[in-house]
Amino acid sequence: MKDLTKHYTNGEVTIVWKNSLCTHSGNCARGLSEVFKPKEKPWIKPENAATEKIIEQVKKCPSGALSYFMNEEK
Repeated sequence: MKDLTKHYTNGEVTIVWKNSLCTHSGNCARGLSEVFKPKEKPWIKPENAATEKIIEQVKKCPSGALSYFMNEEK
């Protein structure tokens, strides 16, 4: 499988997903199903939750496939 890194943003925070690290534990979808929707494309919809909730859930990713960074204010 090709290494992919994808970015998804709600304008305030950007979620970074690295497919090569993902173990498909499902923690993200179980913990924040309004944002992480594995059966849809795009599967991450950061506009569906508050930034704090997204950060909290991303930090629970056991494989490190999900990370985040705060966007710079313009």
